[in-house]
Amino acid sequence: MSSARSGRLLRELEKLNVRPPWGITCKPEKEDVMDVLKVSMLGPQGSPYEKGRFELTINIPDRYPFEPPQVKFLTPIYHPNIDKGGRICMNILKMPPKGLWLPTLTIESLLLAIQTLLAYPFPEDPLMLDVADEFKYAKEQFLENARKHTEQHAVLEKKQ
Repeated sequence: MSSARSGRLLRELEKLNVRPPWGITCKPEKEDVMDVLKVSMLGPQGSPYEKGRFELTINIPDRYPFEPPQVKFLTPIYHPNIDKGGRICMNILKMPPKGLWLPTLTIESLLLAIQTLLAYPFPEDPLMLDVADEFKYAKEQFLENARKHTEQHAVLEKKQ
């Protein structure tokens, strides 16, 4: 791992640890290796995912930040832009010219964008066409299905 890459990752992870965004934790999978990060993300409030806790994994490429990380949901989720394998369809996860990844983006900004995608799906660029159609044409059914799926698969927050 290059020293510039590891220095940047260390700074990003330290900032995430000291001042984590709401509902997000991100730590290396192994103490001394920063190539794979484990993420825990709460569903956004007001979304059908709000009672869920979702686990994600981030693989940091050798050329980070000049290449985007590979992010996957480990927790199954019912969403137009996330497939059954956990892959996420989002422009900032792809290199230009088709994507919008920039080296100035950080792990934190990426995680916040994913959390925002949960609250505001983008059915015009779906991975799950049937779920996107349901979101567009039968919104109440989509919301109910997403809530039920979250209850079945995401670790729910316990009310005290």
